Amino acid sequence: MLFQVRMTVKLPPDMPVEQANRLKADEKELAQRLQRDGVWRHLWRIAGLYANVSIFDVADNQALHDTLMQLPLYPYMEMDVTALCRHPSSVHDDDR
Repeated sequence: MLFQVRMTVKLPPDMPVEQANRLKADEKELAQRLQRDGVWRHLWRIAGLYANVSIFDVADNQALHDTLMQLPLYPYMEMDVTALCRHPSSVHDDDR
């Protein structure tokens, strides 16, 4: 199943820089692994915000939940999730 997830990161202003940098590095490492594995299919930054729009390809709602919960920045994110389905006018065969 495909899901669009909009993530907005809101780190506490008083978080130590070292802690924030570690979380960001861990997040990047996991995000890149999930992309290589085909789970995190698209990752787009929203210009001017500490936010992104992503497309996840997972088995079901629970798999998405489990994936999002493991993100190091998860405790500091606001998320909006939208389930997607194939559009009948799409010219692509691989956009399940």
